[in-house]
Amino acid sequence: MTDSTEIRPADSWQVAATQLFGPAMGTAEKYAQLLVGAGVERGIVGPAEAERIWDRHLLNCGVVARLLPAKGSVVDLGSGAGLPGIVLAMLLPGIRVTLLEPMARRVDFLEECLAELGLDNAEVLRGRAEDLAGQLTADVVTARAVAPLDKLAGLAVGLLRPGGKVLAIKGASADAELLRARPVLARLGVTDARLVQAGSPDGSVAATVVTFTAPAHRGAGSGHTTGRAGPRPAGRGPAGSGYPGAGGKKARQPNSRRSGG
Repeated sequence: MTDSTEIRPADSWQVAATQLFGPAMGTAEKYAQLLVGAGVERGIVGPAEAERIWDRHLLNCGVVARLLPAKGSVVDLGSGAGLPGIVLAMLLPGIRVTLLEPMARRVDFLEECLAELGLDNAEVLRGRAEDLAGQLTADVVTARAVAPLDKLAGLAVGLLRPGGKVLAIKGASADAELLRARPVLARLGVTDARLVQAGSPDGSVAATVVTFTAPAHRGAGSGHTTGRAGPRPAGRGPAGSGYPGAGGKKARQPNSRRSGG
């Protein structure tokens, strides 16, 4: 495991990180250690990312918290290593975050992170967005490095309550992706699709986010639905829980925590 002193923000990012994370700074440092330690060892995080875990990942995700309400429900679609879902959970204790991830080894890592960090406002759900459309619903769906926007839009809308918002963190190609996705967004019936820049208090960190709003009424667009609107029944995994690569194992329930791999 990498020593925690090695993964504190570099001097050039220290001010931005301290301002952004505030009281959650200690939790953020512990999460950074998990990412560059167990995350890299298990192939959840690429080795080259360890040196830029703060500026490219933690800070980039942290500024997005400014675009979310202080309370409500969030689904982090294709959560992977927990970016941005875990960062948002530590910054916004009033929100409830579901880390939605289909891959078993990533689910194990996410569960261990939540246990280590003590984030009681977050839970892990193993599953695919297309299988949970209309069953799992949230006020906001977040996504980062999951899929091109024209594909991501349909997956995300299926997880939103009517009138909910999507926040998709994108890179330099955000303008082009949004342009290509316009026909899909129109078919889905979403509104207010635009680029937003989220920045740190000192202005040194910024993230490009594509945001749009789901139709106010279910069925107004052509998003994925299953006819089972409303929240997923408590204590039950998603229907059809035998996912590729899962070895036929049942989906883990939310709040399932494990201390080892």
